[in-house]
Amino acid sequence: MTEIAGLMSLKNRTAVITGGAGNLGQTLAETLAELGANLVLVDLSGSSIEDLAANLSARFDVTVSSEICDLECEEQRKGLAERVTLGGDVDILINNAAFVGTSDLSGWSETFEKQSLESWRRALEVNLTAAFHLSQLFSPSLTNSVGGSIINIGSIYGELAPDWSLYEGLNMHNPAAYGASKAGLLQFTRWLSTALAPKVRVNAISPGGIQRGQHPDFIKRYSSKTPLGRMAEEGDLRGPIAFLASDMSAYMTGQVLNVDGGWGVW
Repeated sequence: MTEIAGLMSLKNRTAVITGGAGNLGQTLAETLAELGANLVLVDLSGSSIEDLAANLSARFDVTVSSEICDLECEEQRKGLAERVTLGGDVDILINNAAFVGTSDLSGWSETFEKQSLESWRRALEVNLTAAFHLSQLFSPSLTNSVGGSIINIGSIYGELAPDWSLYEGLNMHNPAAYGASKAGLLQFTRWLSTALAPKVRVNAISPGGIQRGQHPDFIKRYSSKTPLGRMAEEGDLRGPIAFLASDMSAYMTGQVLNVDGGWGVW
């Protein structure tokens, strides 16, 4: 029987993490590096991805490289996979990057009537199409690896409708494209788990709302509707990502872990 420490170890495995410079991406990267994984961190130009890679490599004595890629661009996705697989097989792919837009993006953080087709298409391209494409591009490498695993980062809004009372009186919105793309990603997780079995496992994590400086009223409202009484923190995803990336979950595929403080049980 393999000891728990052995099941958790990711030594000599390589993980690709999209959106690696983001708040959640950094947490996921740090967690896998701590378990011994070598990392390829992917993010947009102008991000702190190179500095993060150097920091993690020094802290955890693992190999960490950085790749610049605009996931809205098909050719850049192809180039990313070609460059990364030249260095050897990939064992873990984490589709973490997400198009969340900004408050000044026209047609995004708006009422339904004002949400634009452009923002809809951009969100689906990054949140769903890119995950499909990267999974396809890396699947030969993952199939050749030991313990091949794809982990998609979804959202509770891929499973549940928003509670609009949370947003009343606040300059905050919940775009349709975000929830629709995350719902598609979760179904793609289930579909892909059967298509790549038994060589590659495919699972997803659906986080609840993560506290990141939202309006105090929103935080209070959200927390009051959550059984555990608070919003999520990035650190709440460390255990779930370690579990799904490692052999701790060797007999799991096609599953969605809801890390939502109990939000979905009411």
